[in-house]
Amino acid sequence: MEILDALRAITGPAHVLTGADCGPWAQDWTGNYKGAPLAVVRPANTDEVSRIMALAHDTGTPVVPVSGNTGLAGGAHAPGQLVLSIDRLRKIREIRPAARTAIVEAGVILSAVHGAVAEHGLVFPVTFGARGSALIGGVLATNAGGSNVLRFGNTREQVLGIEVVLPTGEILNLMSELRKDNSGFDLRDLFIGAEGTLGIITAAVLKLQPMPAAYATAMVALSSLGDALTLLNRLQAATGGAVEAFEYMPASYIDRHLILRPEARAPFDERYDVNVMIEVGATAARDAIPGEDGAIPIVTLLEQTLGDMIEDGAVLDAVVARTEAQRAEIWARREDAGAMSVMHLPTVITDVALPLDRVETFLTRAHAAFHAIDPNGDQVVVAHLGDGNVHLTLWPSPAAANQTDQIIERIEDVVADLGGSFSAEHGIGLSKRNTMARRKDPVALDVMQRIKAALDPAGIMNPGKVLP
Repeated sequence: MEILDALRAITGPAHVLTGADCGPWAQDWTGNYKGAPLAVVRPANTDEVSRIMALAHDTGTPVVPVSGNTGLAGGAHAPGQLVLSIDRLRKIREIRPAARTAIVEAGVILSAVHGAVAEHGLVFPVTFGARGSALIGGVLATNAGGSNVLRFGNTREQVLGIEVVLPTGEILNLMSELRKDNSGFDLRDLFIGAEGTLGIITAAVLKLQPMPAAYATAMVALSSLGDALTLLNRLQAATGGAVEAFEYMPASYIDRHLILRPEARAPFDERYDVNVMIEVGATAARDAIPGEDGAIPIVTLLEQTLGDMIEDGAVLDAVVARTEAQRAEIWARREDAGAMSVMHLPTVITDVALPLDRVETFLTRAHAAFHAIDPNGDQVVVAHLGDGNVHLTLWPSPAAANQTDQIIERIEDVVADLGGSFSAEHGIGLSKRNTMARRKDPVALDVMQRIKAALDPAGIMNPGKVLP
């Protein structure tokens, strides 16, 4: 009670929640992690975050920072612990179009950033299905990926500076707006992707990109994933690297999407094994301004490339979006992947990265490894094929309910043998801690532990997450 009273003195009584009021923070998005927190405190600014952390440090109170609570790895699980929600830190402090930067607080919703910078003809090129609820702080803390990584890179590559409150309550000002700053250790990247285990990101300087003046978007059916990579490489060469999304959706994914969304339509009249969603963004006028015939050059270029591969037999079918509504329909199919992953429970959500030319081999071997343990288990696959990130969701049968760890280890074996990573964009949280112990280089783990001990000697920052 004493610490709750002290928290109320910092934020005001209305922003310290207990009991039933903590309900939205008592379960993660997947439903895999449940547990009521001690309390939820909702500071309004960086100073209040600092005072809360100083109090937690002095009292040895564990603190779990939470953003939009849209994570998939249990990183915000906080039974009996103090949740610090950043959802009131929601100011867009400044947009600087000439410098192509935006200075925002960590509680700003990702889609709000998109909307604000769009007014200046710019984009913040981090996007994924949960953009309407994910907060910038969580996006940075997990180094989120998404569908545009192929062109722009992960979140870490879209950030110039950050502001961080350390476990002691100290405020670390790394709010650089510089493109070059070679002045010692890059502390910014230490906190981006650390999942709140080293400190709480409270604000950031984001890099912006020019908004494409035109998009060429299509669903394409191909003979194989090898042919899909040939298509990707041809498009990258033809467009100067302007492919923004290249998403693999096999026939089984399309089938399940129609179960999830009965009102939706299949992309083609015929069922194909290999389906890829493509989007190319054009910023140059020569690629975006319609010609005398009304054709948009970037769309024509995509159609020509597809036509050439149809003649070769590599492309079997293609549908190119002609309107924004058709483009939205194509994107909706891909962005329903999160909802599809929890169509059945329990669910095992894997998030792996492979060299691009080994994705097909991984899928074949992972399928065999899973069914060798659980012949009656089910699965669904979707992939950011352009960057080698595969989301393989497994639904073990009742008979294999106690073999989840064994299944995950066998998938890990395949990933490791193919030179991949067991975590591409979802983070580690709780769900991959055992994998970290098994698969991460021991020296790397030791260095991480030493960094954690140096910055958080009391061990109060998101305890029990990320590190084994």
